[in-house]
Amino acid sequence: MEQKYIVALETGSSKIRGAIGTVDTSGVLTVKAVEEERLVDGVRYGCVRNVAEVSQAITNILGRLEARDPSRRITGIYAALGGKSMVLSTCRVERRLPVETEITDTHIQQIANEARSTVLNDRDIVAVTPREFTIDGDRARTPVGTFGRNISAVYNLVSCRSQLKRNLGHVLGKTGTDVHGMVVRQLAIADLVLTREEKRLGCMLVDFGAETVTVSFYKDAVLVYLATLPMGSRNITRDITSLHHLDEKAEHLKKTVGNAMPGNSADFPADGNDYTEINNLVSARAGEIIANIAEQIKYARLSANDLPAGIVVTGGGAKLKGFNARLEQATRMSVRTGLPGSNIRIVDNRIQPVDAVDVIAILAAVAAHGKPCMEEVVADVAEPEPQDAAPVVEKPHIPTLGEDDADDPLDGLEDDDQPHRKTSKGGRLSPWVQRLKQKMAGLMEDNDDDEFSELEK
Repeated sequence: MEQKYIVALETGSSKIRGAIGTVDTSGVLTVKAVEEERLVDGVRYGCVRNVAEVSQAITNILGRLEARDPSRRITGIYAALGGKSMVLSTCRVERRLPVETEITDTHIQQIANEARSTVLNDRDIVAVTPREFTIDGDRARTPVGTFGRNISAVYNLVSCRSQLKRNLGHVLGKTGTDVHGMVVRQLAIADLVLTREEKRLGCMLVDFGAETVTVSFYKDAVLVYLATLPMGSRNITRDITSLHHLDEKAEHLKKTVGNAMPGNSADFPADGNDYTEINNLVSARAGEIIANIAEQIKYARLSANDLPAGIVVTGGGAKLKGFNARLEQATRMSVRTGLPGSNIRIVDNRIQPVDAVDVIAILAAVAAHGKPCMEEVVADVAEPEPQDAAPVVEKPHIPTLGEDDADDPLDGLEDDDQPHRKTSKGGRLSPWVQRLKQKMAGLMEDNDDDEFSELEK
């Protein structure tokens, strides 16, 4: 069976990333290529604002991805969904069966569909995940296979503003490529970088992006809280521009000399410049972001003791120097950077896993059941043009004696008496032609005494 090709697209506030992955017969995902295009103001807080800019950036990315494998073309994509309007709510579904019976997958799927049909004002439900099941009053971690009559289920409803999904769909439609599905980025990243043990023990996932910070909590292997904060690493860049630096220069300074830890100048380059003022701005804004992240623990009605697996941080903002250390101090919890697991193969050494976690997560989320996104390019084999037949050169026609003459004297002769009207090269004349020649010569002799001969005298 041929490998399945998957194409994923992640639209962030600072850049757009696209990736190609293949899934073999054993289900192993291999990341083959990642391309990105920087944005200025095309996307704000995860929502598309400039359709022309974003659609052109996506077209450029898809073109470069196709150039990586000229033997195939992209026919479909899976897109990531994220932004400040992404929130979590819950709903309860009750079902009473006619008699006590074994709970099957069909029962659970029907209950999930009912939860998905919940109507939210001006919001689209983009994901539904189970949170809690109760069978005849007893909590059931795995309801399938149990016996009961009364089923009570609590589901998480992940939703976003309708505009977020609508704008992204409009932009993707302009590229002329089919959209096979949209995946909630935070859920996909959690499945990629969090281990099963971390979800069961209790942990916190922080996706630190350019304009948003998305925080989610897992406990007893289920999602219990999700919120998106309207702040990110671009806030730090804008603070640096207040010191009369252009955006590009401010971004560079943030990455090279910025430090989230206050008063830390040990890592400053020895180039004779004083970066203390810049570092003060960076550490102040980083402290504000960290304080808001830590506050989410209280909003989730949890404590550090409920999250023994600690905090896992992803996103471009997480590369800020000193950020993880300061977050660890503020929360008194262990902090690590989230990376793809060892079950994900990356064949291109130019791909930095820490930078491409978001788009790789989308590939991984649809690897098992996603539709193929690329097909082979069948080269057009031109049919051989028919060769023109050699032109027929007609020989000049030399009329023969008696041709086209209705009273041809030769027509009445037998085959043996027919004169040969032409001879082969070097052949002798036939007797009939010889007699004719002699007769003509005789006529010429008879005219020797005509009037012209008299004149000569």
